[in-house]
Amino acid sequence: MTVRVLLVDDQALLRGTFRLLLDSDPEVEVVGEAATGREAVELARRTLPDVVLMDIRMPDMDGVEATGLISADTALAGVRVLILTTFETDDLVVAALRAGASGFLGKDVAPAALIEAVRTVAAGEQLLSATATRALIERVTSQPEPRPPGRLPGVDPLTERELEITALVAQGLSNTEIAERLFISPATAKTHVNRAMMKTGARDRAQLVVFAYEAGLTA
Repeated sequence: MTVRVLLVDDQALLRGTFRLLLDSDPEVEVVGEAATGREAVELARRTLPDVVLMDIRMPDMDGVEATGLISADTALAGVRVLILTTFETDDLVVAALRAGASGFLGKDVAPAALIEAVRTVAAGEQLLSATATRALIERVTSQPEPRPPGRLPGVDPLTERELEITALVAQGLSNTEIAERLFISPATAKTHVNRAMMKTGARDRAQLVVFAYEAGLTA
């Protein structure tokens, strides 16, 4: 199945470079380009892409705000946002994931890795670069007292198994890898992940990762 991608970056040269890379894959189609966050939201509503490749620093409206508007639009429920930026700081990573981003990559990513990232996010999986993951870890370890596991405000308590699986999701494990680690079926692992997402209000696995770090499940 072809993955439809919307490119969002205020630099035309970078958009052109990303388009060339993505167009080299016959299973990826670039359906539009936007230079600002506001244009990105409007184009997303018109083209209904599978993945929005979103820059952070842009005029008019930044990538975090645009991501939040896309994620909050029920008509765009199937659209996933992959952040691609040179700024992988802890504040930006957390802000982007909270806004609904499904992935976070640095602009120095290798061409093959970029295409694979687009496919991964389109399939509903979360994706964080090593730098983004370190930023999250540094943010959490700088907090003197993490919140009690599974007890964030407005969140139903997670079961022990859901807490365990949420922690494994935060380590980047897939459902199959979680199943192998815990000696359960992939279907059972998926069920636990979905229940944890529902209880925490996470839109996808990336937001479940944010919850895990903020709840102290990764210590």
